[in-house]
Amino acid sequence: MNAMPFASDHSIIEPAQRPMPSPEHVASMILQGFNRHYSLFRYSAQRAKVLFESAHWHGIQQLSRERIEYYDMRVRECAALLGPVLKNTALTPSSNEQELSPEQQQFWQQVKREFAHSLAGHKQPECAETFFNSVSCRVLSRTYFNNDFLFVRPAIATEYIDSALPSYRSYYPLDTGLIPALTQMITDFGLASPFADLPSDVRLLARRAIHVLRQRLPRDPGLRIGPDCQIQVLNTLFFRNKGAYIVGRFINHTTIHPFAIALTHTPSHHIEIDALLDSADDLSTLFSFTRAYFLVDMEVPSAYVHFLQSLLPRKSAAEFYNAIGLQKQGKNLFYRDFLHHLGHSSDLFQLAPGIKGMVMTVFTLPSYPYVFKMIRDTIAKDGMDHATVKSRYLLVKKHDRAGRMADTWEYSQVALPKRRFSPALLEELRQEVPSQIEETGDLIVLRHVYIERRMLPLNIYLSRASGTALELAVKQYGEAIRELAANNIFPGDMLYKNFGLTRLGRLVFYDYDEIQTMTEMNFRHIPPAPNEEAELASEPWYPIGPNDVFPEEFRWFLLGDRRIREAFMKYHAELLNADWWNACRDRVAQGRLENIYPYDLSKRLPHRRVANPTTVIPH
Repeated sequence: MNAMPFASDHSIIEPAQRPMPSPEHVASMILQGFNRHYSLFRYSAQRAKVLFESAHWHGIQQLSRERIEYYDMRVRECAALLGPVLKNTALTPSSNEQELSPEQQQFWQQVKREFAHSLAGHKQPECAETFFNSVSCRVLSRTYFNNDFLFVRPAIATEYIDSALPSYRSYYPLDTGLIPALTQMITDFGLASPFADLPSDVRLLARRAIHVLRQRLPRDPGLRIGPDCQIQVLNTLFFRNKGAYIVGRFINHTTIHPFAIALTHTPSHHIEIDALLDSADDLSTLFSFTRAYFLVDMEVPSAYVHFLQSLLPRKSAAEFYNAIGLQKQGKNLFYRDFLHHLGHSSDLFQLAPGIKGMVMTVFTLPSYPYVFKMIRDTIAKDGMDHATVKSRYLLVKKHDRAGRMADTWEYSQVALPKRRFSPALLEELRQEVPSQIEETGDLIVLRHVYIERRMLPLNIYLSRASGTALELAVKQYGEAIRELAANNIFPGDMLYKNFGLTRLGRLVFYDYDEIQTMTEMNFRHIPPAPNEEAELASEPWYPIGPNDVFPEEFRWFLLGDRRIREAFMKYHAELLNADWWNACRDRVAQGRLENIYPYDLSKRLPHRRVANPTTVIPH
């Protein structure tokens, strides 16, 4: 008898349907991911205080570098946790390029609503919304990057959020006297390391403050001091590199006078008051986009940003979120501000003025003070490709920029109206970056773009300047190179077109295609030619390694203009000598961190200027 064919059981059993997660559950998982991120963010700032107290400068720098990666790590972590929850359900597309069904759209809209509802009473709602956007963008296609699915517009107002312990403290010098008020203000920060001589420091600080206020307060003695006279300072210190800063405002007759007090360490590892920064320009330099992000412990970041904006109203909230280390929130706000400006303007994007680079296509919107940089498809430099360029921009992001390198925002999939592009720019983009743009109907989608503050290129400035202005610009150019070198950055391409001047006239490097660390470089003297024929030959008579640099050659492409050459040789002749570069590289390799102050040295307390002169770089 023939056996009947047997069908195994497993062939007819259908896979069990996974339980459908609720919108509340998904929203809760994303919020938990953000809360984990922000707790680690605050721990970094708390750790910075301990490192400052112990003068562990390399530890602070390492902490700053590591913190930059925290956000993306937590977003990836959260997305990875969501994956198994959503897998094999009908709630998510199979890829983030797939269109959502009506049911899926409804689900994700509900997730957003539940997330917004859960932010009632939250202390960082604006940052949580940005985190939600980042996670959702890993699931959804660009079609759904709108306010129905993401927080394109904020859902929670932050103007009056504060912690149980208010974000700033107030002191009343009319009641207690200025010196007691300042003493209490400083001791309230609870620094574990002792001051070298706090009473003396406070007396010098008070003397300096009184000198400044006499120049700025009303002349009439009866009107000089108002009943609202007070000092307000943020509750926590701002840490960066080898300094800590008290940030506050003096209020009198409703007028706000911003200030910051710089704290440093003595060689014996005692704390001392180094400087009083007493003007808006001083604070603008301190919070500049050319410097590393602060480490500051904040339960309510929006309260800190509102306070800082009262000191520097010219700076946007986006810039302050960046400065305090919340660069993703800064990036989000910048884009909102940019879209708002775009909707209320009519000028066209156009190619940026100046000499075109070989690596980037650069354009700008004249009415908006930023430039847009896209990596060319074909890069006319040996060994240079997209990955290398991106790695160097990331190096700058993680590095102490020492006030000499511009910060950038990196974006992908930026959709802009095609009608806002000039014909010449459109032609340039189609020619030079075709793989990085997508033309869809009336939109141009930029697949990858860097955005940074627009500056006046140094080559253009030098072509117009003369006399003292030119000499000072050349002097600052050399100082910028020295400070970068002291911070382990070799600019590579030091042509004037790669440097620019900020609103406050500070010279900044902004072309990162060829930067390398000083410790990678080999600075050499050009050896004597063996004979006249070798000297006159088109090819060098000596071998050249990939990281060899011959500083003597700088004069041939930097100092063709007699006026520039005279100024350069007056202040920076040693930059043409390999010995100077090697000595600087050796100091960096030994782990030496130079004192590069983010303020003018005239702001230092009088005895500091003599007793502890700057050691930026030996001249």
